[in-house]
Amino acid sequence: MIQSTHSITRLLASMKKLDASDLHIKVGIPPVYRIGGLLRPIQAEPLTEEEADHLLDPLINDVQRKRFEDTGNLDFATHLPDGDRFRVNVFRAGGHTHAAIRRIKAEIPTYETLHLPPIYGKLIDETTEGLILIVGVTGSGKSSTIAAMLEHINETRGENIITVEDPVEYRITPQKSIISQREIGIDVENYPQALRYIVREDPDVIFIGELRDHDTVLAAIQAAETGHLVFGSLHTADTMQAFSRILEFFPSHEHGFLRHSLAGSLKAICAQRLLPVLEGANLGAGVVPATEVLLGNPIVREKIREGQDGDLPAIVGKNEEGMHSFTYSLAELVKKEHVALSMAMDYSPNRDALDSMLKGVQVKGASLVNRIKSVRGS
Repeated sequence: MIQSTHSITRLLASMKKLDASDLHIKVGIPPVYRIGGLLRPIQAEPLTEEEADHLLDPLINDVQRKRFEDTGNLDFATHLPDGDRFRVNVFRAGGHTHAAIRRIKAEIPTYETLHLPPIYGKLIDETTEGLILIVGVTGSGKSSTIAAMLEHINETRGENIITVEDPVEYRITPQKSIISQREIGIDVENYPQALRYIVREDPDVIFIGELRDHDTVLAAIQAAETGHLVFGSLHTADTMQAFSRILEFFPSHEHGFLRHSLAGSLKAICAQRLLPVLEGANLGAGVVPATEVLLGNPIVREKIREGQDGDLPAIVGKNEEGMHSFTYSLAELVKKEHVALSMAMDYSPNRDALDSMLKGVQVKGASLVNRIKSVRGS
């Protein structure tokens, strides 16, 4: 690929040329890029302990260095002169410095460039208050999706948008809306401090970068209940796990109150995961999202209020009103020839259901039934 001079600036600049989403710095191996979902080391000598410990020095100020030395972890954002931004996570492993760096493109993506289903745009156009959760595992594109949603509001509505992020990834330029983006560790010490008085700052739209504990979840729900549109992200694999994670943040005697509040405020949970694009698919990106969407319609609200979460997968699985399951989304991606059948099978939570959805479908003259049999037999 490229020859490394072990300069962090050059390594970051090369991410744009290579269309790399991530850069990994670890002792004992060369720097590694993630391109199209796959890890690819550069052609260079392995990083020595000394090189790894000091490679990121040009990016880290004294305050951040002290925080890293005290905790062994550090999150921050940085940028290059061309506007490309990077989310940097530095961590100590084996007594030395390692890092995972995510490239955040300068331009804010749209629903179209992210290949999100139409329900995402419809949801934002029709929602002015309540709670919208974007969930997924690390690296599933949650930040890009929320940025697209906030930018759409910014372009079409006159709102006061306040975000609390760790770190700020996409910088949004005010258009019809006005915006304040607060970064943990720079503008405010922590999430609880930022959220304690956020409703006094006259927001219409609030984005909480991560719902990570009792206090952040409670602040999000209370803000949604008082007429604000609140976005939050959670590290869960699907919509159902989001409920379990939220309940885990609260003692059991508060679950009744929590369910009642969620039933009244929840507008949607959108889960996503990124899959490598099928070779030859002309999508302009190396990955495409498979999605799962749960909408807070009257039936869903009743199920949440009554603690009947076990009935929600069946409601999502009907694929009505814009709601849909991961299996349905994967089937659509295969039918459009955006992802390989074998890849969809690997990611599917229900291979038999995916098999059933794809029976009889023809792609480039080859029956998917036969291809499914081949995949299942391999």
